Amino acid sequence: MFDPYEEIYTYPFRVTDLKQWAYCHRLLYFLVCLPDIRPRTYLMEAGKEAGEEEVGRIMRRSLQIFGAVQGRREFNVRVRSAQWNMRGVVDMVIWVDEPAPGEVIPVDFKLSQRSGEHVKLQLMAYGLLLEEMSGKVTSRGYLYEIPLRRVVEVPFAPSLRRSVREALEDMKAMLEKEQMPQPTTQRTRCVGCEFRRFCNDVF
Repeated sequence: MFDPYEEIYTYPFRVTDLKQWAYCHRLLYFLVCLPDIRPRTYLMEAGKEAGEEEVGRIMRRSLQIFGAVQGRREFNVRVRSAQWNMRGVVDMVIWVDEPAPGEVIPVDFKLSQRSGEHVKLQLMAYGLLLEEMSGKVTSRGYLYEIPLRRVVEVPFAPSLRRSVREALEDMKAMLEKEQMPQPTTQRTRCVGCEFRRFCNDVF
């Protein structure tokens, strides 16, 4: 029988938490250490609905928008790893079987028109989990920007893999200590933050 509490204990971080951590360390602190205070926002609902609509469109189209990739598609793929302490759901996975051993490519749908480094970290994390679970190589991923219906290829360079490992180590340390980290130095991010009222030192 599926036990959600056991899953959270074994895989404490969602892949999306990595994106939050890169954007502002405090976001993840509030999400994992004080989970009951999180408000539900319009953007969260809009992003979910837009993603669901785009799945229908992509299912009716070929893989041509992803360049020369030839393979089969699978949507809403659950991934998890005790090694990486993460769990998540990939919007779309492209399975390339030839030449052997093949390749696995994560695709993440985004409501924004700009793909920052924090989004690339999340995509890389999906790649690491798929690589471990499937035994296939993952050398790239794609961000699908819904507003423009534009595809952005993200090479999985060693530096990006290293950044994911380092971020996860810091996230684990924060969770174990349950100590509020410093806020982001880019204070413009605080203006529309859903947790702003909980940060008494940010004005």
